[in-house]
Amino acid sequence: MNLLFLTFVFPLIGFCLLSFSRGRWSENKSALIGVGSVALSALTSAWVIADFLSNPPSGGVYHQLLWQWMAVPGFSADLALYLDGLSVTMLGVVTGVGFFIHLFASWYMRGEVGYSRFFAYTNLFIASMLFLVLGDNLLFLYFGWEGVGLCSYLLIGFYYSDRNNGNAALKAFIVTRVGDVFMAFGLFILFVQLGTLNIQEVLTLAPQKFAQGDLWVTLAALALLGGAVGKSAQLPLQTWLADAMAGPTPVSALIHAATMVTAGVYLIARTHGLFLLAPDILELVGIVGGVTLVLAGFAALVQTDIKRILAYSTMSQIGYMFLALGVGAWDAAIFHLMTHAFFKALLFLASGSVILACHHEQNIFKMGGLWKKIPLAYLSFLVGGSALAALPLVTAGFYSKDEILWEALASGHNLLLIAGLLGAFLTSIYTFRLIFITFHGEAKTDAHSGHGLSHHLPLLVLIVLSTAVGAWITPPLHGVLPESVGHAGGDAKHTLEFVSGGIAVAGILIAALLFLGKRTLVTKLAQTTVGRKLSALWYAAWGFDWLYDLLFVKPYLLVCRALGKDPVDQGIGVLPYLVRQGNALTVRTENGQLRWYALSLVAGGVLLLGIILL
Repeated sequence: MNLLFLTFVFPLIGFCLLSFSRGRWSENKSALIGVGSVALSALTSAWVIADFLSNPPSGGVYHQLLWQWMAVPGFSADLALYLDGLSVTMLGVVTGVGFFIHLFASWYMRGEVGYSRFFAYTNLFIASMLFLVLGDNLLFLYFGWEGVGLCSYLLIGFYYSDRNNGNAALKAFIVTRVGDVFMAFGLFILFVQLGTLNIQEVLTLAPQKFAQGDLWVTLAALALLGGAVGKSAQLPLQTWLADAMAGPTPVSALIHAATMVTAGVYLIARTHGLFLLAPDILELVGIVGGVTLVLAGFAALVQTDIKRILAYSTMSQIGYMFLALGVGAWDAAIFHLMTHAFFKALLFLASGSVILACHHEQNIFKMGGLWKKIPLAYLSFLVGGSALAALPLVTAGFYSKDEILWEALASGHNLLLIAGLLGAFLTSIYTFRLIFITFHGEAKTDAHSGHGLSHHLPLLVLIVLSTAVGAWITPPLHGVLPESVGHAGGDAKHTLEFVSGGIAVAGILIAALLFLGKRTLVTKLAQTTVGRKLSALWYAAWGFDWLYDLLFVKPYLLVCRALGKDPVDQGIGVLPYLVRQGNALTVRTENGQLRWYALSLVAGGVLLLGIILL
């Protein structure tokens, strides 16, 4: 376990080498360094995790001090790593899934301008994400938190020559920064009240300092929730995620499916002690998740871009994780985080294969009939889509999502349970709508299958992990997070399993009825007055962009225009105006006429005498 620090050192070395290469290296050399550094990080992580599980450290925690980061009177912070069951799980997800995404990207990005720059950004992202999940204090965590935000901006705007991509990157940066500011407020509150930002010290001191429901711990938990909803694209800061699909598809898989967007889930789980002291905010976490998963599910029903459909599904699935956290199902939230990383990374990588096979086409209605032409991508979508829809027994998604639903029922959160079941129904419909329209029906474009180990291996591994095999991987969370309420099981749990499984199958059958064949019924429904209005509303993701433009952007621009004619500015401009006019007047006296100069001397003398006499 003493090799833990190497997990982020290797990606940092890769970032430095690729950055200073200034794009002069060949694609093969850039891929070797970019993918190889993450491969070394993944291998080191595997060694560390195996050592942690086979020889558990005392107390189930391994602490590695690197050096003292800063020290001022009253405050000090170390660069130190903290490894327990939760960070072990995140370490495996970040480096393991991250490696396969990097390997796929080495195929996907071939021929693109900025090939080495791409891997420099992704290497820096992996290092920052590891800072976030391994840091033993909130300041170190926040450092990684901001690092992944920076990398997200760079990667979303990777194709910066297109202005729309730059706008999408800027939108993601600004919206997530709103959440980050709230998170910073939370850190300030905790430091002022507790005198430390060390996570374990905070969790130890908080119950001693605060009573349950205390104002300051409630405000701190609310501020941390603000940071979490920003980074994890939950209501009301969810608007950036769909536009973030402007980046290369491997970026969507790495940042916006498997790792960065789950940072908010990790933050709440890591600081669970604070939320237990603020039960109203914990309840709010569940409500935010339940509302987001339903709203995102409806939005995904009518999207036409293959990546935007998956983006809204990501938003919805993270909603499930927030719902789980809100009902106290801590283990279930992290379990779903892990399985979601498997099947959503698979779906995004497979979508990248489809996009390249169809000559960079992303509109699913311009595809069709692809299942014979790109069979591996089709299999990936079938397995990944089934896991996303939580097809019973055979997929990883069923086990993790069912655990969340059971915990909601067992804890008495019936409304959240209904939201979860409705979300499951919507998920089945929009997922298989995507599959049926893209891969079945009439072929509308030529397609060529991807090839090579770097294309096939990531998809095949993730296919296996997205089945029930992935559910066999149990996060080692015992003793790290509080025990959930619903582990007893019983007839009610089995009944819920049958209900949720039946809902998933029913959604698939409805999707087949509506979207296989000529799609006559769904076309008629969409052409009705209600259908057109609902389609427009859902396509615009419930109009949050329009609302925020109305509430924030337009008033800001109005204030800018008003300040452009600020009377204070105009008043300050009077002084240079007088100077210019005085200069113009004195310049006129320089006319070269002798009589004018003589008169000026006389007038000056008279003026001086008058001053003396007076």
